[in-house]
Amino acid sequence: MRAGRVQATLAVLLVSASQAAGSALTAILASSERSCYYADVDKVGEKIGFYFAVQSGGSFEIDYVVMDPDDKVLLDGEKEAQGDYILTANKIGEYSFCFENDASMSDKLLDFDIMVESEPRRVLSGQQQPLKEHTSTLEESSYKINGLLSSIARTQKYFHTRHHRNYSTVLSTQSRIFWFTVLECSVIVGMALLQVWILKTFFAKGTKRFKV
Repeated sequence: MRAGRVQATLAVLLVSASQAAGSALTAILASSERSCYYADVDKVGEKIGFYFAVQSGGSFEIDYVVMDPDDKVLLDGEKEAQGDYILTANKIGEYSFCFENDASMSDKLLDFDIMVESEPRRVLSGQQQPLKEHTSTLEESSYKINGLLSSIARTQKYFHTRHHRNYSTVLSTQSRIFWFTVLECSVIVGMALLQVWILKTFFAKGTKRFKV
């Protein structure tokens, strides 16, 4: 009996894990480059999760646009550093998620996640009824755990993005301090040389020469 329960539990977890199809990707977007990614929706009313964050490059800004199978714009933005959206699919087909790096001359490291909800129907061998009718409580608990894990993953991505941006800010500040110090030292040395030259010129003018 315990082995049968373990098998049923594993089957439920597999069903719950397969109820959302998604892809977490990291890509480098060159200057003036446009890159598009696609996700298929098999049922009207499914939820589409779309998350992106610029990890490094320039001012951490990117342009994006999300379109439905009829090329109708659902979401768009310019010079955005991060976004997290949930859409409802009103049409069946291929949805596109495009990024553009036209506003900057530097490459961008982009982290994004596209999640499409799905509801496959799994049937146990030798049975005609769906598995979820017998294990609704366990499946609901799996949904809650999956939601909590997704929330934790999004929070980790947020702090990861903040870490990259703060690190880039620190490097930029160090570079500015270095070059400001170099400029300040150059000005001090130049002023010292100028003072020596002025004093030398002043005393040279005040010296009288006599021919014997």
